[in-house]
Amino acid sequence: MKSRRLTAIAALAFLVAGVFVLVLTGTRAFPRGLIAASLLVGALVVGWEALRRRGLARALFATVAIVLLVTFVGVLVAGGVLLEAIVAAALFSSAAAAAREAFRIHVPLPRAVAPTRPVVVWNPKSGGGKALAADLDAEARARGIEPIELKPGDDLLVLVRDAVANGADALAAAGGDGTQALVATIAAELDLPFACIPAGTRNHFALDLGVDRDDVVGALDAFVDGGERRVDLAEVNGRVFVNNVSLGLYAEAVQRSGYRNAKIRTVLDTIPDFSDATGDGHVLEYTGPGGVSGRRATVIMVSNNRYRLGNIVGSGTRPSIDDGQLGVAVAELTSTDARGRARFRQWQAPTFEVGSDGPVPAGVDGEALVLDPPLRFSIRPGALRVRIAPQHPGASPSAAAPNGLVDGARGLLHIARTG
Repeated sequence: MKSRRLTAIAALAFLVAGVFVLVLTGTRAFPRGLIAASLLVGALVVGWEALRRRGLARALFATVAIVLLVTFVGVLVAGGVLLEAIVAAALFSSAAAAAREAFRIHVPLPRAVAPTRPVVVWNPKSGGGKALAADLDAEARARGIEPIELKPGDDLLVLVRDAVANGADALAAAGGDGTQALVATIAAELDLPFACIPAGTRNHFALDLGVDRDDVVGALDAFVDGGERRVDLAEVNGRVFVNNVSLGLYAEAVQRSGYRNAKIRTVLDTIPDFSDATGDGHVLEYTGPGGVSGRRATVIMVSNNRYRLGNIVGSGTRPSIDDGQLGVAVAELTSTDARGRARFRQWQAPTFEVGSDGPVPAGVDGEALVLDPPLRFSIRPGALRVRIAPQHPGASPSAAAPNGLVDGARGLLHIARTG
């Protein structure tokens, strides 16, 4: 509690200092500051146009963007404010980092009855060998948990079902989010307790559940003295996913032959297909809130509960996974709103459908698949019984995150006063 209060005070101090430096610099450097800001905006706009084009047009726009960026730095140097700009950026970054920590909460869950024959299926290759490095096999046995190693050629679903047939009464997965989804599917089907062991690369599901992603071994305590909560699962055409399904630009790029050897170049070469109404990208038809429909979505992300997107605190995480709603986010780079900005919409719904003119490349919990249209999404409220170790947060990093800068400042002031 005391450390949270000190972190909030530090966040406020960094924020005030950053504003002071910015105001002082802007007053001293006017009108160079305004000119520099205009150059930076121009560089970003022209840079985006470069990404949308191919060949000579791309090279020309990229050259102009680079010239604008160099000029931007030159204006800062000439005005003698480059150092101040760097200091202000560092202060605001520190304020954001401290605020993220201040808004993290720990939610103690009621202790559940420990299972008698829990098992953990672990992938030794996931996350660069995290489970091996943590000696997960031995640590599981020390806690009375049977470890089952996933070896090359093994069928994960068969391994898990065999374990249940042999008496397993709780299931854990130590691997990437794709592995988590498959084991969670069986746990939900049989109404067995499930534990997420963060032994993958990014461990997004673990993060939003409130599992400490840096404590692989400690996560096993979920089956020793952990608490239990119910969370939702989502599905597309009958396949369960725990995080999200990505359609459009990125999903298309990862399917292309050159992606493995040249990821950035392949993504850049895919952008023009989705940024022009006549591009070669797949047609993605959908209907949003109020019956508003779309046909050429650049990116569609359907998630198991809503993600916070574009926020300083908690961006890219889900405040909860038990709202009983899908999260839907759609970006259309082929159309703009009244202000000339690319259309972006985000909403929640219990079901969602995407149509197309052919098989649709999709990223399902990070796994590259091709799905047959129509893609029918639905939510399964409270389908999964999750166990979480008592020393872990038990809640998403954004569970108590503020909505907007003003709300954030008020929240930090409250934490600084009361802890």
